Amino acid sequence: RSGLHGLSKDWNTQKPLPPTNMEIIDYEARYHEDFRKLNLEWLEKYGLAESHDLMVLDDPQGTIIDRGGCIFLAREDGIIIGTAALMKEHEGVYELAKMSVAPAFRGRGISKLLLAKCLEEARHRAAKKILLFSNHQLTTALALYTSFGFRNIPVAGSPFVTADVKMELVLTA
Repeated sequence: RSGLHGLSKDWNTQKPLPPTNMEIIDYEARYHEDFRKLNLEWLEKYGLAESHDLMVLDDPQGTIIDRGGCIFLAREDGIIIGTAALMKEHEGVYELAKMSVAPAFRGRGISKLLLAKCLEEARHRAAKKILLFSNHQLTTALALYTSFGFRNIPVAGSPFVTADVKMELVLTA
């Protein structure tokens, strides 16, 4: 599930930020606890943590990477400050999941960079569609997804009780 609790309300009107030491890197096992902690923070804040979330957060290698997905991390000065994942649903379809940015780093466009990296990777993998499950409370995240072209579709097939929003992005060649 994608919460992307990572942008300030005025993310789309912000002036460009000066260059930083922030980079988007591939997930490595040594960052497991950072991945888990960053996502649990927003899930617990909104009362959205469920057993399916915990299963993924406890074993991102087995539940995401080994099943054909990927995880990207935002790192600044050696510290993991954001996460985003693509979970392979089936051939050509991925779920955008586990997006988060550390509270102290929100409002800097990091979520946009993580989402753009996920979309780039999905296209590289010849994905035809990206799905996501979310919750109506996450208004900033939902606005971000909409700005990237995601559209609401009926909520069906969700592994989450609290997911009351489902969106998809159809990718064109």
